[in-house]
Amino acid sequence: MKHILTVLNSWFWWENIWMPANCSWTNFDDRSGYVFPKPQQLFATIPYAFVMLAIRFFVERCIAIPLANILGIKNVRRVKPQPNPTLETFFKECSKKPSQSEICGLAKKCNWTVHLVEKWFRRRRNLEIPTLHKKFQEACWRFLFYTTSFTAGIIFLYDKPWFHDIWQVWVNYPFHSVLPSQYWYYMLEMSFYWSLLFTLGIDTKRKDFKAHVIHHLAALALMFCSWSANYIRLGTLVMVVHDSADILLEAAKMFNYARWENTCGILFVSFSIVFFITRIILFPFWILRATMFYPIYYTQTIVLAYFFFNGQLLILQGLHIYWGYLVFNILKRFIFIKVLRIPIPTWAKIGNDKNVKDDRSDEEEEDSFSDAEEACMKNGSKNGSSHSLLNHSH
Repeated sequence: MKHILTVLNSWFWWENIWMPANCSWTNFDDRSGYVFPKPQQLFATIPYAFVMLAIRFFVERCIAIPLANILGIKNVRRVKPQPNPTLETFFKECSKKPSQSEICGLAKKCNWTVHLVEKWFRRRRNLEIPTLHKKFQEACWRFLFYTTSFTAGIIFLYDKPWFHDIWQVWVNYPFHSVLPSQYWYYMLEMSFYWSLLFTLGIDTKRKDFKAHVIHHLAALALMFCSWSANYIRLGTLVMVVHDSADILLEAAKMFNYARWENTCGILFVSFSIVFFITRIILFPFWILRATMFYPIYYTQTIVLAYFFFNGQLLILQGLHIYWGYLVFNILKRFIFIKVLRIPIPTWAKIGNDKNVKDDRSDEEEEDSFSDAEEACMKNGSKNGSSHSLLNHSH
């Protein structure tokens, strides 16, 4: 087993995969005051991820919850539906939103009224939708992190010549030393993305859940490989570009949950502008252009890592286009409905344009009957006298 691991390790770190001509891993040996990155240093990001989770727990409990209370976001407790094995089995194995004929069949099977079965499914679906309080806590945590990471990135990079001239990412490769600020910047970002992967099961799930998983894995793979092969200049630029728009997005979410519509609208428009500038213009035409064309210009040998790095960056760009489409849908509805206050023209309609909301989120459904009415309905259904109450409720 040890021999197999040794062979796999030698194959993975084969110099012809990572290094251009006339370069080897010995060029990364520390010497003459130069300190170069080493892959084993990234093992520390795993314990740092748990530190990040502890910080998140503190922020959500001690900062986000009091702030949510100040903004008037109520911590509504969801009403659990009555235990019913038949409906629970159907909910998990068949459908969360049964058709009318299926509801009628389930009502007969359970000896309940149709309306009681409908209410049970509404409440059961609501249990899987996070409350506004929980969404606000997550948005507050991410807002504070992205603000911190973006500020740290600007402080670490603003005086570097390659921060302004991307072509210098490839000049004199690979003979540049790693700085302590770059090390801690990588530790900060990688531990955050590890913590996001650890909490995927409990965080708010949206319709683009799979896209987020792909994004997190691609980000971690890029950061690991860029650190190992000393593409640190490129990696730090990618991280700064991505963090800039996320600050405004999380701030807009926070005010949206607090029902501050005007503030949310201003922040969302600002986010849309920054998003399209950084991820639709700067990222492909500034960074991707450098990673895809400058290596061909400066070296005669193209290694396998060139295709791997650019493949991951192209995956990120594909996600940017997908999210840009979603952002455009929300922005379009916001401009026509909230700003111009006119119906959306036919040429501008894409999908369901009735409301200005996040297309990725599920909305909580309201119960149509109170608990007292539910008890009466259940008793009425057993006694065969529920018709008057149903008519009254309608």
